[in-house]
Amino acid sequence: MTINILHLTFDMRIGGTEQVIKNLILGADKNRFTMSVLCIESPLGPFAEDLIAQNIHIRALSRKPGFDVSLIGQIRKHILEHKIDIIHCHQYTPYVYGVLGALFTSAKVIFTEHGRFYPDSTTWKRKLINPVLHKFTAATTAISAATRDALVEFEYLPHGDIDVIYNGIIGVAANTESVAKLHETFDLPQDCILFGTIARLDPIKNHSMMLRAFKRVIDAGTNAKLLIVGDGDERANVDALIDELGLSENVIMTGYEPKPHNHLGLMDIYLLPSLSEGTSMTLLEAMSLSKPCIVTDAGGNPEIVVHNQTGLVTPNNDEHAYAHAMITLAKDHAQQTTFGVAAKARFEQTFSINNMTHAYQALYCQLCSNHVN
Repeated sequence: MTINILHLTFDMRIGGTEQVIKNLILGADKNRFTMSVLCIESPLGPFAEDLIAQNIHIRALSRKPGFDVSLIGQIRKHILEHKIDIIHCHQYTPYVYGVLGALFTSAKVIFTEHGRFYPDSTTWKRKLINPVLHKFTAATTAISAATRDALVEFEYLPHGDIDVIYNGIIGVAANTESVAKLHETFDLPQDCILFGTIARLDPIKNHSMMLRAFKRVIDAGTNAKLLIVGDGDERANVDALIDELGLSENVIMTGYEPKPHNHLGLMDIYLLPSLSEGTSMTLLEAMSLSKPCIVTDAGGNPEIVVHNQTGLVTPNNDEHAYAHAMITLAKDHAQQTTFGVAAKARFEQTFSINNMTHAYQALYCQLCSNHVN
């Protein structure tokens, strides 16, 4: 008899949380686990299409503005009709609805926090409600120690009840011919250092600080270009800042790329300047391709990139420090190689998809030990 697991989330659009859910489902032992997805918002999003093609059951609800009481009944009905053993809630809002929906059913609740806002904050309501919700929660996990600590400080959850399970991915590969074509398409000089980042254009990703730091890199005489892959609500502001800084000849904007592995393979140094971060999937992908990385000391970043071993970590939102790190690493090709080799080794040891799926599957089995043969 298999363990029936329902992943409860906002939707299945392209993002880190959704990638984790997708990886957990596709990497599951089909003899032990049956997995499905329930989204509290619609439309479902592109990742849902990938899972539906694999015959994974996915359903979307339509959450109303404010606190939608009707959603609780819909979730409870779904749990009962589909005989759910575990409801795995991803992020805080789905967690609240998931706990309330699972009350008076036999389903056990897991809450996974995937990241935090910047600046972080709390409310008096959460101080009262969260300890009560926690009493009806079988397990709580966080994707980094920093995220766990935020749950303790801002959500009033007990430190000892929160397990850290790092995100894991399948290491990516870049096609040599495709990378060479991109090099030609972007007209990159052979001796040019290519910095790059892959992220949605959102204020929390702090592209503005990165661009100002890159301006300092260019002004210092470094022969470099910056490749920005992604799109989002900040696109107009990013474009305007590029023009304001006079970087139009040095910055390449590609827009959204569904599979940017070859773009990542083209980069010499990967940048992640986020104001807040849990466990960045693209950062892990960069490490799997042996890319030296420069990240801010935000969230889980310094847990992933070990400063001066697999890359460089700079103070959060400090363009002077970030520019200095970029200039220093751009000049030292031997160090780039050393960091890249160490980054790949760290990825394989700690952040592989097998590590993540095994950890969650062990948790599922622990909570439903009567299902295990």
